Amino acid sequence: MTFNIHTFLNILLPPAVYIGLFVTFPFVAFAKFVHWLIRSFRKENLKNHVVVITGASSGIGEELAYKYAQRGTRLVLAARRVEKLNKVAEKARSIGAVETLVVRCDVTLEEDCKNLIEQAVNHFGQLDHLVLNAGVANSFLLSDAPETKGFTIVMNTDFWGNVWPAYYALPYIRARKGRFVVIASVGAWLNYPRQTFYNASKAAVLQFFDTLRGEVRGEIEITIAMPGWIASEMTQGKFISAAGDSEKDQDARDAHIGPFPVMQPGTAAEIIVWAAEHRRRYVIVPFWYMSFIPSRLWVPEIQEWFFKTFLLPRGRKPPLSKAIVQMLRGKPFYPSGLKAQ
Repeated sequence: MTFNIHTFLNILLPPAVYIGLFVTFPFVAFAKFVHWLIRSFRKENLKNHVVVITGASSGIGEELAYKYAQRGTRLVLAARRVEKLNKVAEKARSIGAVETLVVRCDVTLEEDCKNLIEQAVNHFGQLDHLVLNAGVANSFLLSDAPETKGFTIVMNTDFWGNVWPAYYALPYIRARKGRFVVIASVGAWLNYPRQTFYNASKAAVLQFFDTLRGEVRGEIEITIAMPGWIASEMTQGKFISAAGDSEKDQDARDAHIGPFPVMQPGTAAEIIVWAAEHRRRYVIVPFWYMSFIPSRLWVPEIQEWFFKTFLLPRGRKPPLSKAIVQMLRGKPFYPSGLKAQ
């Protein structure tokens, strides 16, 4: 009988790892709790830090600018809509930003990303936090897409639009022992339908920065934020639609949000900045999305069934989430009086 190392490892390694995890879990959990407690009291002083924020013209990006401004930072605000950026910059200065610089930047263009970092460093002479927030979301079933043109838009914005600024900022962030603050999404590990490319792009972002975390060996810290549904332009219906049918798009929007609660962008931004200044590796916003992780790891079939049941049409009938909305109000429902802004 020929010895096969893979067969040997298949038999030995999985049970050994699981037994080891089971035995060490209480000690590891206690150590992580102590580490979390220590970091809670070691707050980073952000005053006069230079902070670059992409996608700062609206939504979470705009609110992140205000939260950083309240901490006395110097801001570089980037997006395509300069007129909106100027208004955000003006408000940021009025609530505490030491100085603001507005840079027009399309993160799908590598040259724009390079120019953004160069302008920030040339103007301020340093770079402490790079907040990677720019993003778009798709809302269509893959089978409904008549062409593939829309596929690359999401990947170019949500993946390469994070990678290129990080690449060019790397030496400057390292020199300041600074931080990347990455706005990923719970879609990185929740397989809800109609957002195949958005979820895939966020999963790529998560894996990219988790891998980079190991490469930089502590010289750069990375906080990865995982927001759920946030009341912003993306969740108000400005999704990329491959179908291009306004009626279908509206159905998709209702199916996606349905009766599920959303969080206001200001609340989400405050949590994210708090996590960054307290040196958190990850932050899930809101935290209750954490409850989906065990199902993803251990019973993915249940998670798949849940999303399929609530978010996909049932033959000629609308998705169950939309049916619930229609039963309650006949329009998107935001618990506790929450309204999309």
